[in-house]
Amino acid sequence: MPLVTFDAARRRWSLTTPATSYVIGLADDDTPVCLHWGPRLTGEQAAALPPAGRRPVSSFDGISGGEELLTEAGARFGPASLQIRFPGGDTGVEWRHLGHDIDRGHLTLRMGDRAHDLEIALHYRVRDDSDVVERWTEIAAEEEVTLLRCDSAAWRLPPLPGYRLSHAVGAWAAENQVRREEVPVGETVLTSRRGITSHQANPWLMLDAGDAGEEHGEVWSTALAWSGSWRVTVGRTAEGAVSWTGGFGHEGLTWRGRSWTTPVFAGLYSSDGFGGTSRAWHAHIAAHVLPAAGELRPVLYNSWEAVGFDVDEDGQKRLAKLAARIGAEVFVMDDAWFGGRTCDRAGLGDWWPNPERFPGGLRPLIDEVRRLGMRFGIWVEPEMVNPDSDLYRQHPDWVIHQPGRERTELRNQLVLDFSRPEVAAWAHGWLDRLVREHGIDFVKWDCNRTVTQGGHDALWIEHTRAVYAVIDRLRADHPRLRVEACSGGGGRTDLGMLARTDQIWTSDNTDAADRIAIQHGFSQIYPARAMAAWVTDSPNPVTGRRRPLDYRFHVAMAGALGVGGDLPAWSEAELDRTAALVALYKDIRPVVQLGELRRLRGGVQYTHEDRVVVLVFRGPTAHGSPAVPLRLAGLDPQARYRDEDTGDLHHGLLLTSLGLTPDLPREDHASALIRLRKEPS
Repeated sequence: MPLVTFDAARRRWSLTTPATSYVIGLADDDTPVCLHWGPRLTGEQAAALPPAGRRPVSSFDGISGGEELLTEAGARFGPASLQIRFPGGDTGVEWRHLGHDIDRGHLTLRMGDRAHDLEIALHYRVRDDSDVVERWTEIAAEEEVTLLRCDSAAWRLPPLPGYRLSHAVGAWAAENQVRREEVPVGETVLTSRRGITSHQANPWLMLDAGDAGEEHGEVWSTALAWSGSWRVTVGRTAEGAVSWTGGFGHEGLTWRGRSWTTPVFAGLYSSDGFGGTSRAWHAHIAAHVLPAAGELRPVLYNSWEAVGFDVDEDGQKRLAKLAARIGAEVFVMDDAWFGGRTCDRAGLGDWWPNPERFPGGLRPLIDEVRRLGMRFGIWVEPEMVNPDSDLYRQHPDWVIHQPGRERTELRNQLVLDFSRPEVAAWAHGWLDRLVREHGIDFVKWDCNRTVTQGGHDALWIEHTRAVYAVIDRLRADHPRLRVEACSGGGGRTDLGMLARTDQIWTSDNTDAADRIAIQHGFSQIYPARAMAAWVTDSPNPVTGRRRPLDYRFHVAMAGALGVGGDLPAWSEAELDRTAALVALYKDIRPVVQLGELRRLRGGVQYTHEDRVVVLVFRGPTAHGSPAVPLRLAGLDPQARYRDEDTGDLHHGLLLTSLGLTPDLPREDHASALIRLRKEPS
């Protein structure tokens, strides 16, 4: 079946993915309406869908018909996707169909307005290996118009007996906390007004009837590919209709011009519960979002928690030697290698090696790291500047600010305005020189504060796009370079950033017990290979709590493993055990990073080819609590699986129906790693 088909007689388009269909039709007045988003339909079934139309309404109600982009024209009172004001003062869009284009899996519906020379292109893209529907909007006007809101897409649910919303909330060091709650009548707004994706929310949501579980039930989900301010509004009417609209920007912004292109707002329907939804997103991101997705992410060592701002050549060499001893593959020197950066009050913007700390430049350290068999990585924060820096003294106008108002400092720094071409060019210039002259292999790109006092409304969009452009150009110039995104932890985690970086620093909180929930939320949409997870010191530098070494490792092994502790303070026994655990991770790495994830009650499971890896976690339990077996999922019920460590043989059906009881240490926080291999049939 073709990916996109057009039924001219019924004026409807069908987008077909491996397991789903998305059908759009035109109402009598040309309004584009979603007729179906759910299980895959045949051509005959798509033709039998009821036509696009309007429900009868009273004179006190409004139009509600599942429009593909919600406007303000006529009797429409819900959240608008597109708020547009024309030079004469009139608003809204009265739809006029102009035509369509089909390029294999890419459908463009060309729509106009009945009163103005305006074209709105509604874009849809599907692929033959993914159930994700990507949508975005382009606007072209002959005259300058004013936009108050320009979303990428609107989505709607079919009538259901109930409606439940799943999304992520959080804070710094507590990102990605999953919430599942009934959708209230009215409007629910999920947003960031911070100029970054934010720690407080993430631009994805899932909706179900309230009856979906981890491995069963229908789930409709969307995720926005944008790393700046964003907004998604979910509306539920008293009659029970639910729809949502989302895109870049936030309320209060006004854009004037003649053309716009929005970021992708992607949607996915799954009948396999939250777990099936997550696995489908993971597969799509690996195939169509992440660069170099098929590469195994290296085990890295990061120097930050060992030395903080006390960075010098000799100290980094000592750390590099220990990092090589434990099996690290990339050594990353963090903050304070440059300019006058001896604390967080100075030096940002002055991107040259500190001559006192590195009298011979960076080359001696890099040569030593490579001699030890590791690649070299470095920390940068290109979007920021300290007022106490040569850059700021030379270019105080380069920061985001409002004339006549005091400049708001957060973490003793200001944000450089990348929407200014000269600022973006400066950033690319020094980054390119740094990578080129030193053969840098890995960059940790940080962003340690939010945007405030945006001087002009377009900045909120143009800054983010300029950041994208700098990263894209840097990677194009240096194909071997790998990039980790960071924003005080997980403050800039989204599909837009993952399209140009290899992994995300998930959270500044490395306490393994807290990380379980943080990583659980991350995994709802984003794959394990993109989830940077470190083992650090005990007591933990953020929470002050103690955790066993194996427990810290087992939690971090659920993603792209890194080590960030003060290795010189670790005992010989701890270093030896760390080396053994790193070697063990390298063995299971293909399964974790390339395999399918299943979230279990008490752990996580990864399956890849004939191997299964289970990471088991247990927190404090009351004395006498029964040991509940861990039931695995997604195994071949007719197959047998051999434990690679004990040699025990298990039947697949019994592992999923009865489970197994791992032998855990008698500690408040205990863990285990189980490696199974499917026996040949």
